[in-house]
Amino acid sequence: MTALETPPRCAVTTLYIENHAWLRSWLAYRLRSWGHGVADDLAHDIFLRVLVSREAVQPEAIRQPRAYLTRIAKCVLVSWRRRHSLEQAWLEALAALPPAAHPSPELQSVILETLHEIDAVLDTLRPRVRQAFLLATLDGMKQKDIAQALNIALPTVKKYIHEGYIACLSQMPDE
Repeated sequence: MTALETPPRCAVTTLYIENHAWLRSWLAYRLRSWGHGVADDLAHDIFLRVLVSREAVQPEAIRQPRAYLTRIAKCVLVSWRRRHSLEQAWLEALAALPPAAHPSPELQSVILETLHEIDAVLDTLRPRVRQAFLLATLDGMKQKDIAQALNIALPTVKKYIHEGYIACLSQMPDE
């Protein structure tokens, strides 16, 4: 071990050397229609997460390295699919606009990043809160209709919508 390598980094190096090809194949199988490039990127992301994780990775602590990597990989795949789905929805919405109404590439990038941030905030909400908030804000449903649709009391709907707004507002930058 060199002076530059700490024990956790050595463990990650060992984990990488012994499991990278397997992990890449595991991902490629699940992402058949997306090609090996996405699998390579996600495998890199997984090992990066392991490297920067707060938990010190000790080889003896990981009795089943492939199960450990699979658990992380499943989370990364869910995040990637969600992000990809959001990007596809944005591209479809953009395609529906006349070309003259398209925002600049820079603004498109900002909009897409903002959508990802909003999605991350909404993901922190409890499912019923998120559902009520989205029905009110995106679908424009009236609170009494949301109460009926979700089979909950009107004051609960108001509380849920309020929670959604507070969560979104808490993420806004201070000026």
